[in-house]
Amino acid sequence: MTRHPHVWMGLLLWSIFSQAQAAWTVNMAPGATQISNAVFDLHMTIFWICVVIGIIVFGAMFWSMMMHRRSTGQNAAHFHENTRVEILWTIVPFLILVLMAIPATATLIKMYDSSESDIDIQITGYQWKWHYKYLGQDVEFFSNLATPAEQIHNQSAKGEHYLLEVDKPLVLPVDAKVRFLVTSADVIHSWWVPAFAVKRDAIPGFVNEAWTRVDKPGLYRGQCAELCGKDHGFMPIVVEVKSKPDYEKWLGERKAEAAQLKELTSKEWTREELVERGDKVYHTTCVACHQAEGQGLPPMFPALKGSKIATGPIKDHLNIVFHGKPGTSMAAFGKQLSEVDIAAVVTYERNAWGNNKGDMVTPKEVLELKQADSQ
Repeated sequence: MTRHPHVWMGLLLWSIFSQAQAAWTVNMAPGATQISNAVFDLHMTIFWICVVIGIIVFGAMFWSMMMHRRSTGQNAAHFHENTRVEILWTIVPFLILVLMAIPATATLIKMYDSSESDIDIQITGYQWKWHYKYLGQDVEFFSNLATPAEQIHNQSAKGEHYLLEVDKPLVLPVDAKVRFLVTSADVIHSWWVPAFAVKRDAIPGFVNEAWTRVDKPGLYRGQCAELCGKDHGFMPIVVEVKSKPDYEKWLGERKAEAAQLKELTSKEWTREELVERGDKVYHTTCVACHQAEGQGLPPMFPALKGSKIATGPIKDHLNIVFHGKPGTSMAAFGKQLSEVDIAAVVTYERNAWGNNKGDMVTPKEVLELKQADSQ
């Protein structure tokens, strides 16, 4: 038996649609915390209440249309100014809303109770990365997108976690209450991790609170959920939850790194060492705006190759990297980068892409500038 070509085409489209539909998720996920599970339960409770209301309302509509249609000779009843009916259709929706509000209020109270936390972490949004500071622990770092540029520019295959991978994840211990203090250094961002049921806006000049207690170790991913500029889609969030012994080990290593970084400020650096380190800093922090070869994206992001800044007076170059440039997209990196990294990236920019100035900025000079600013 032969089939019409349209039949084969229909079967092919049905097969493709069925396979695509199998990968869809049409409901919320329970998550990895007590709060996220409570949110999921609340969602399902409200959903089933709405299903019951829908069945009753549409059932009554269809029954009325079938049993009281004009062809059967029915006469329409009039309920205009019927006090009993008006009271009924006012009280019933009110009782339904109260029934829905009780579990919703209980869940919201739990979500906003950030008291008695075991760990406090300040989260600051920057264009376009996250800064994490463990309050009272002398540990802080930036978390940047780690997806290779080749994948972003379609020069290689996309990875499993394309645009959802970072160089340094936020690390938390399992079964500990962690309070997040969320703010921003520039524009409005939003820190969102669906598995935690945590989504807080990061607003300049304000601090929003949230908290979580994760039940299981693992990797949890999220992203900025507020349109915050051209690279909004390139500031993911990765949270790694470790066992308490592994977390304590990680925290000790980060404290040791912080102490070592302070020692590096007083080290006598050579220009070659600073250029090598500055290459890494530039391709992590500056490349998104000024591009890999320093060609920039004029007019918003000027080129550094052959520019008056990168080939002009070294103090002016350091000043604009440290303080930024008001009225432009050039951010101030004085608080974002260490003394060593600022010195390294300025030295790199002055000796890369044919600029070849042959000079250098030392970490001690950057430290002196930072101390002068703080006075």
